[in-house]
Amino acid sequence: MPRPEEGIQSQLRNIESSYGRSIDQLVADVAGSGLTKHSEVVAMLKQRYGMSHGSAHRVSLVARDRLTGPQSDVSVAPPAFLRATYEELMQTITALGDDVEQAPKKGYLSFRRRKQFAMLQPGAKWVNLGLILPGAEPGGRLEAALKWNALFTHRVRVASAAEIDDKIRVWLRDAYLAAG
Repeated sequence: MPRPEEGIQSQLRNIESSYGRSIDQLVADVAGSGLTKHSEVVAMLKQRYGMSHGSAHRVSLVARDRLTGPQSDVSVAPPAFLRATYEELMQTITALGDDVEQAPKKGYLSFRRRKQFAMLQPGAKWVNLGLILPGAEPGGRLEAALKWNALFTHRVRVASAAEIDDKIRVWLRDAYLAAG
């Protein structure tokens, strides 16, 4: 299985091929734009080069790392009253298979197989469970995630370990299977 770093390098080669500019040129364009906010850089790249959201997101991250130094990937610890909920969700996810990888990010913990399929992000009142469930219709606790985090299709807000029920386990299993 390819490592995440290999996947990123492949994505960068594909971006260069698709948009006819080297990553160095694109980073120089970002630097020359004077934009610093991630969302503004993404919007500029999409508008200027017709980039897909994923490509613009990756170029923005690379530009930020090169122009300001790499940002540390650090998971945020949950508040004490959510710790048991967070730990139970982590155990439920890692029990899906021996091939589940954890990747700490700034503000959340990502879970991947071949592809990312879930994430945990502690909040003030609940743990956000992000899922990638292609084709699943949002409804009830399974919210659409587009406005929350465009990298995921769905979000479930989990306020206590008691809320980790069969529905959540099925959604997690489906996301895990789709990623592998």
